[in-house]
Amino acid sequence: MADYGIGPEDYVEPRCLLCDEPYGMTPEVKAVPQKRIAEKLDAYMAKRDYKGAERHLLYWLEEARLGRDLRGELMVRGELIGHFRKTGNREGALENVDRVLSLLKEMDFEDSISAGTAFVNAATALNAFGENERSLELFEKARKIYEAASSTDPALLGGLYNNMALTNASLGRYGEAMALYEKAAAVMRRVPGGHLEEAVTCLNMADTLEKQGGMEENEKRIFSLLDRAQELLEKQGEAPAGYYAFVLEKCAPAFSYYGYFAAARELSEKAEKIYAGT
Repeated sequence: MADYGIGPEDYVEPRCLLCDEPYGMTPEVKAVPQKRIAEKLDAYMAKRDYKGAERHLLYWLEEARLGRDLRGELMVRGELIGHFRKTGNREGALENVDRVLSLLKEMDFEDSISAGTAFVNAATALNAFGENERSLELFEKARKIYEAASSTDPALLGGLYNNMALTNASLGRYGEAMALYEKAAAVMRRVPGGHLEEAVTCLNMADTLEKQGGMEENEKRIFSLLDRAQELLEKQGEAPAGYYAFVLEKCAPAFSYYGYFAAARELSEKAEKIYAGT
C-alpha cells in the first residue's frame, strides 16, 4: 500500500485536557513519542513540506501540553524554533524561545548538556532575527556547559562555535568571530560526516573577511575558502539526503555572490534533483 505520509496529527483532535482524569487526583504524564516525531519531521523536511512540518509540530506540541509532558514539550518547541527560523516567522520563533528558557528553569535543566543544545538553538534564532546581544548571552551559557563537560559531542561544540561566530560577526566583532570559526572548522574536521558543517564554516569565514577588510585586501584567502567549501560539498558522505540538499541549497547563493556562478548552479541543480527524488 502506498504511504501518503498522513498521520493522526492530520485528522485527529488533540486530547481533551479534562478527559479520563478522576476529580481531585493528580493526572499522570502522557509522554509524546519523541523519536517518531523527529523521524516524521525529517520526512517532511526532505520534501520541503514546511506547512506539513509546522502542522505536525503544532499537533504534537498540543499533545505534549495536554499530557503534561514537559520533556516532550521542550523537544517540540526546540524543533519549532528551528522551523520558524527557517521560514522567517520572527514572532513564532521568539515565542518558543521564551517558553523553552522557561521550561529549562522549571525543570531545573539549566546546567545540562540538553540545556546547552537548547541555548544554542535559541541563540541561533535570536541572531537570525537581530537579537544579537541576547543571542550572545545564551551562546556564552552554552559554551560554559559544553566546554566543562567531557561528554560533550564534538559536533555540538563545532555547531556552537560556528553559530556563536555568526553573532560576533553581526556585532562587528570580527576578530572574535574568526577565532571561533577556526575552532569550529578544527572540530568538524575530526567529526565523522562533519565536512558539510565545515563547508558552511568556510563560507561564513569568507563572508566575515569580506566585511572586515574588503574583497581587495582578502581576495586570496576568500577564494581559498570558497575552493575548500566547494571541495567539501562535492560528497554527501553519511548525511541524510534531505539534509545534504538543504546544505547545498543554503550554500549556493554564497558562491554566486563571489562570482562562482557555475558552482552555484551545480549546487542548486543537485539539491533540486535530491528533493525531486525524495
